[in-house]
Amino acid sequence: MARGEAETTDPDGGRWGRRRVLGGGALLAGGITLGAVGMSQGAGLADRHLPLSGGPASATVGNRRQDVGAGGLQVVWHVPATERLIALTFDDGPLPQWTPTVLDILDRHAVPATFFLVGARVRRHAGLIRGRLTRHEVGNHSWRHRDLARLAATEVHDDLRRSHEAITEVTGVPPRLVRPPYGHLGGGVLHAAVRLDYRVVLWSLQMVEGEFPDDPAGHARRIVADVVPGTILLAHDAGSENRQVAVRGLDAMITGLRARGYTFVTVSQLLSRASGPRVGG
Repeated sequence: MARGEAETTDPDGGRWGRRRVLGGGALLAGGITLGAVGMSQGAGLADRHLPLSGGPASATVGNRRQDVGAGGLQVVWHVPATERLIALTFDDGPLPQWTPTVLDILDRHAVPATFFLVGARVRRHAGLIRGRLTRHEVGNHSWRHRDLARLAATEVHDDLRRSHEAITEVTGVPPRLVRPPYGHLGGGVLHAAVRLDYRVVLWSLQMVEGEFPDDPAGHARRIVADVVPGTILLAHDAGSENRQVAVRGLDAMITGLRARGYTFVTVSQLLSRASGPRVGG
């Protein structure tokens, strides 16, 4: 031990030098400081240890014949189009504070949209959408909005199947589209989607509510300027208060896009009117 270096006894009777104690304290303090950051990265670190075979990354299940429906899967972000067409989509509903307002605005402008519904919310709030989706399209957005990319294929299938059945029962229309929460595509999501004969629909443009706090008109102008033919636009009929900026500016956005010559269609209508090579299967 160096001169002047104090000793400390640990609970097991070992002897620690001052430098070791101070070093350990620094590590502990650093660990606490990094904790706030580390927690946000914790899921990513945990993912490193997720199993590949049979886990979320695997798009196959077991060694026997794969139950894969038609055998192919379409994943869409954007649809090539020569016409000025846009597909407006809403995620995460239905919820009482949001969905009726969105539907009222769309009805007022006779605009069709595609709603990616959360199955558990469909069960709980069936009255909000029953009979109100005639001009619209429905898609599956999972049962409880869990990150499906972290689940194995069998779990994802069970989740999406449960949501599928709830949506079908309430709306009377089986969904043919799926949008995984957060846009996360794991192998299990792909396998479950092909089993359910879904098209996977993501988006090519999304609302940017956080950039326009308390400025619905500014937000609407931004979206109108960014749309190009074949855009699939992501919006929400659920979420934090800041997202209400997009809803409050929805009238202006619709009016602005129509002034630019755009026609609103559902996702499936957009896919059917794609120009050039067909998008997927």
